Amino acid sequence: MQESPRDLLRRVFGHEDFRGQQRAIIEHIADGGDALVLMPTGGGKSLCYQVPALLRDGVGVVVSPLIALMQDQVEALRQLGVRAEYLNSTLDAESAARIERAMLAGELDLLYVAPERLLTPRFLSLLDRAKVGLFAIDEAHCVSQWGHDFRREYRELTVLHERWPDVPRIALTATADPPTQREIAERLQLEDARRFVSSFDRPNIRYTVVQKDNGKRQLLDFLRAHRDEAGIVYGLSRRKVEETAEFLAGQGFKALPYHAGLDADVRAQNQRRFLREDGVVMVATIAFGMGIDKPDVRFVAHIDLPKSLEGYYQETGRAGRDGEPAEAWLCYGLGDMVLLKQMIEQSEAGEERKQLERRKLDQLLGYCESMRCRRQVLLAGFGETYPHPCGHCDNCLTPADSWDATVAARKALSCVYRTGQRFGAAHVIDVLRGGEGEKIRQFGHDRLTTYGIGADLDAKTWRGVFRQLVAGGLLAIDTDAYGGLRLTDASRAVLTGGQTVMLRRDVVEKSKRDRDGGPRSGVPVASQDLALFRALRDLRARLAKDQNVPAYVIFHDSTLREIAERRPESMPELGRIGGIGGAKLARYGAEVLEVVREQVMGRDLAT
Repeated sequence: MQESPRDLLRRVFGHEDFRGQQRAIIEHIADGGDALVLMPTGGGKSLCYQVPALLRDGVGVVVSPLIALMQDQVEALRQLGVRAEYLNSTLDAESAARIERAMLAGELDLLYVAPERLLTPRFLSLLDRAKVGLFAIDEAHCVSQWGHDFRREYRELTVLHERWPDVPRIALTATADPPTQREIAERLQLEDARRFVSSFDRPNIRYTVVQKDNGKRQLLDFLRAHRDEAGIVYGLSRRKVEETAEFLAGQGFKALPYHAGLDADVRAQNQRRFLREDGVVMVATIAFGMGIDKPDVRFVAHIDLPKSLEGYYQETGRAGRDGEPAEAWLCYGLGDMVLLKQMIEQSEAGEERKQLERRKLDQLLGYCESMRCRRQVLLAGFGETYPHPCGHCDNCLTPADSWDATVAARKALSCVYRTGQRFGAAHVIDVLRGGEGEKIRQFGHDRLTTYGIGADLDAKTWRGVFRQLVAGGLLAIDTDAYGGLRLTDASRAVLTGGQTVMLRRDVVEKSKRDRDGGPRSGVPVASQDLALFRALRDLRARLAKDQNVPAYVIFHDSTLREIAERRPESMPELGRIGGIGGAKLARYGAEVLEVVREQVMGRDLAT
């Protein structure tokens, strides 16, 4: 009699039951059906193909785009006693040949392979001779030519259906808006596959957007509440990444840079440290992140505006994969908008692509400037309706006020016009406030009728006005004039008095200690359990170092916390802890119980 999915889940993975749609997906694939699975990061996508691969005859072949992701997942599976391997460019010929022989001999449960390797005639002929139980296409959004992670090889994966029509396929992604979902189904010939769409909500993540004033200071204020926690800081340029990493290192953080311009060995070393050490902050461009399976990332900070809402969702989704509280913090200003619009217009992409990127940037700006619940706006971008304000984002916790900025908007638009529609916001603001700079005198702007008419507002308020006028389409950025501002067709109604302008009043940032309500980052551990929890982390660190694997591959923090709370005294009791399957119990159980006994005895002697 075949083992049930739930029994296998308990025996191998150490979990009592499935979450959400996992059981339905697994049963569908195990029965031979095709599936397209859309599930948020941290929602348990991997189990959706790992469990059916163990239930079905033959090897489960997993197409994965990233070497780091393959290696981490294979190591985690080996810890569970699963016969897993990967084939990629890091292996020598002898190792690759050994793995191929094991596949042909039916000695593998799961094989991870890069799409480039899978599509070679040699490997396809090997699959013809092997018993394949299923094909899993991970990070399926890579098939979308309009997406931010497009991989040309993914378009050729239709060969799996054409060559092996009776082998079930499951395509999975955590990042796909409705148009991308349709493209995945079409490009991978999964139109007839059963579609499983989970909520894209990540309830454990708190979303915060702040207006850039002094970016480095603001980042430092945010990170002070995350000392000794793992996190990612995203910047737009390589130079910004390196400068920020150096700045944070000087402030005592374990900060490392990561971008495509670094030497490959340096990138690999920095990524290894991030995955295997506690409390490392990776400062990176978007070259870093896809497939990073580190569960205890407590924050993702953006110090520049991302390129799209989809990219922002994917990048912030790397926080809190363990389900514990995490933060997504975005700091942006008008300069970010200018830079991104220039990048779009000056790229070599065709007009259709540029138009798409403009729409995506406008959608993201709408999210940033919205006064509605962040979660509602974010999920709406993925075609999902969130029924009520979340009570957990910055707009819910510290709602912004709106103000009638019609007069200020008219002054701003008039001044842009009077100065020739070729200067940036900083200069126009200086004119409005009656500045005495040399540039103003040089161009005779101190003689304009708009000179000094905005002295009633401070420079920070004016920056907010101009930022929102651009975001709202009442001003445009002239990308051929070094970011100069110009009027749009929509400006006329404001200037002639036919339209009122309500703007968001920027909220003054509070320090972390002044923030009100909501979960905090980090794993909450009761004071009476803290010593045992730390001792268990020390054991985990030693085991991970001995095996040269990331610590979370041995045990997640949530597993250690549950051990510290329940203090098991026997193997059967320890085996009932979440995340401890049969293989881990046999491998580590005795050492874990010894640490528990030592800590309990020490506490009893102390009292």
